[in-house]
Amino acid sequence: MEATGSTRPAAAAAVLLVLLCSLLQSPAAAALVAVATGVGSGKAAPSSYVVYLGDHPRRDGVSPEEASRQAAGSHHDLLAAVIRDREKAREAIFYSYTEHINGFAATLEPAHAAALAKHPGVVSVFPNRGRKLQTTRSWQFMGLERAAGDVPPWSAWETATYGEDTIIGNLDSGVWPESKSFDEGEMGPIPDDWKGICQNEHDPAFHCNSKLIGARYFNKGYAAAAAPLPLDDGLRTPRDENGHGTHTLSTAGGAAVRNAAVFGGYGAGTARGGSPRARVAAYRVCFRPVNGSECFDADVLAGFEAAIADGVHVISASVGGDAADYLEDAVAIGSLHAVKAGVTVVCSAGNAGPDPGTVSNVAPWILTVAASSVDREFPAFAVFNRTRIQGRSLSERWLHGKGFYIIIYGAEAVAPGSLLKDAQACLLGSLDPKKARGKIVVCVRGAIPRVEKGEAVRRAGGAAMILVNDEVSGNDLHADPHVLPAVHISYADGLTLSDYLNNTQIPSGFVIKGKTIIGTRPAPVMADFSSQGPNTVNPEILKPDITAPGVNVIAAWTGAAAPTDRPFDRRRVAFNVLSGTSMSCPHVSGIAGLIKTLHPEWSPAAIKSAIMTSATDLDADRNPILNSSHLAATPLSYGAGHVFPSRALDPGLVYDMTVVDYLDFLCALGYNATAMETFNKGSFVCPSTAMALHDLNYPSITAHGLHAGTTTMVRRRVKSVGLPGTYTAAVVKEPEGVHVGVTPAMLVFREAGEEKEFDVSFTVKDPATVTGYTFGALVWSDGSHQVRSPLVVKIMGDE
Repeated sequence: MEATGSTRPAAAAAVLLVLLCSLLQSPAAAALVAVATGVGSGKAAPSSYVVYLGDHPRRDGVSPEEASRQAAGSHHDLLAAVIRDREKAREAIFYSYTEHINGFAATLEPAHAAALAKHPGVVSVFPNRGRKLQTTRSWQFMGLERAAGDVPPWSAWETATYGEDTIIGNLDSGVWPESKSFDEGEMGPIPDDWKGICQNEHDPAFHCNSKLIGARYFNKGYAAAAAPLPLDDGLRTPRDENGHGTHTLSTAGGAAVRNAAVFGGYGAGTARGGSPRARVAAYRVCFRPVNGSECFDADVLAGFEAAIADGVHVISASVGGDAADYLEDAVAIGSLHAVKAGVTVVCSAGNAGPDPGTVSNVAPWILTVAASSVDREFPAFAVFNRTRIQGRSLSERWLHGKGFYIIIYGAEAVAPGSLLKDAQACLLGSLDPKKARGKIVVCVRGAIPRVEKGEAVRRAGGAAMILVNDEVSGNDLHADPHVLPAVHISYADGLTLSDYLNNTQIPSGFVIKGKTIIGTRPAPVMADFSSQGPNTVNPEILKPDITAPGVNVIAAWTGAAAPTDRPFDRRRVAFNVLSGTSMSCPHVSGIAGLIKTLHPEWSPAAIKSAIMTSATDLDADRNPILNSSHLAATPLSYGAGHVFPSRALDPGLVYDMTVVDYLDFLCALGYNATAMETFNKGSFVCPSTAMALHDLNYPSITAHGLHAGTTTMVRRRVKSVGLPGTYTAAVVKEPEGVHVGVTPAMLVFREAGEEKEFDVSFTVKDPATVTGYTFGALVWSDGSHQVRSPLVVKIMGDE
């Protein structure tokens, strides 16, 4: 991989060894030191940690197997030197990362972890933290197929041969190999350069094929966190127990399955992934919840290590946690090594929205995906007092007959010994069957999962449920696969229902069966749960990067879990509906697979740029994309906009980068370079003058911290990936209160691969006009391509 726009060497074999010292004021290191020095309540018990050492030193003339043994030996030597016991060091280490990533995971005393953090050869030491796991219509909505399910010849699928032979690896909860989405069909032989395995020693019924070409599991970090609980065979297999991994992997690269539908016919159509002819591999790094977490950093890092070594081209990772320092974040570390190896990494933005500053997976080398809706809904109706209120539901069962049913509040059926507030929320066991039997019960949202409220009503003999939002939930509605006839209505509609119940002696009504509606407007709309910027680690980098369908996505499901994943639900389904940025992430992973098939020589940064600069900030009716409150959304919600697959295949220009650009960025963040001279082998040194953080060659452009009377200059570099042409810059929208200039305003490209630089100036015109964030857009166009970058400006008020 060669550096572009740089005169310094970009040899990659030892380049990550430059990251040998953590931030001068690392919070994680400070916490380790506090524990080791006795700050707190006495000596802490051993816990599991990840010790990150950067990249491996060169070992010329050594076989890969011997290099791996030497790396593992060096890990034991390092730990033994700290704890002064070689045998205990060997027992403590449960992972040695010996191929692309250099480091290990071990069970350590906090004092030993703190000592390692201060060792000159250690980049960072951080706890083995837990993480959370974050379709038939999506591809029609994005223009890849027609409504009838046929694929037009101009579709991006046809252009990119359906992602043929691109390999997509999924770091998630595993896979259900028997799903039709992973049938091999006529896939042909597995590529010769594939190095992965099908790890089934504890699950002989688990089989791979020429579609699902690999599957592994990594559970040692989970075991360390779950100790002393033992691991059963269900935790020693890549087989998906909860459905999440099967759903996400089939969304990214699942084969076409006709007549797919859920719960008796909802959303019927052809289910397939973004790259239907891609090869797929599952890396199970997520298991049953332990203390609220399903995935642990040591396993996530092991999954990245294996996926890179196996030869995947795209890694999809729908896992997340709080944004953290890059070199104390397993996803950031693993993805940096992946990008260095030429692997595109796509991650979910998180489900902590709509609050600002909640976006996760914010490292600039990651493609971070927010979630939005498509133009499909599953409406159901509550009928009472000559009023028909529309809600949402995916219930298979519905009320029969023409007669109305008595409607009661859950609080009117409180069971003996239960609290009134519990019955109001319909908690399990809180309802009295003598009072609820045969009636429609009104339950208020909150406290427990929505489908569990329906189970409480069913157990009490209720005929149906009307689920009503509280004031905080407002208009946020969900189509859930309830176990009885049910409909979910808004807070405002709940007030209408409440008024009727409070003023009627014997209120009655009906719940009408749901259906599938296509062509709803507005669409897309940003999901209320989708995490938003600004980026709390580096506000100079806009995050999320892009939005994609993540609401009511239909995809394959495991045979080991119910569609609700609740123990009381005995149903088993081939497909299920889920919402989350976990669902939007694999949509973009599939599109990245298409680009990789069409342009195998493109770098991860070029693929990311193509997806971002071809996106749109307009909805299907060419109006601005809205948020869940039906106000105009901003790039802090959707990044560059909604993904537009056909445009992404031919972007015209890209903002390209190599690992050197990212290392320059890390140097500019203040990483201490004094120890690099011993370890860098001359392959890389930080620039003598640190780059400005906003000058990272990112496809979006952010000017953070502007003041009145000053001009901020931001530099960018674009590469031609198309025919020769002349591109002209247009600031199609200036951020409010800011003047934007582009120099030069015209770029002439005579051949593919040629690069040109330009500067963007931002000047605050009147600080009294606006403070805080304001937004605009810059477009480079040659008449056929629109290379669009969002402009994000943070104006500081007078203090």
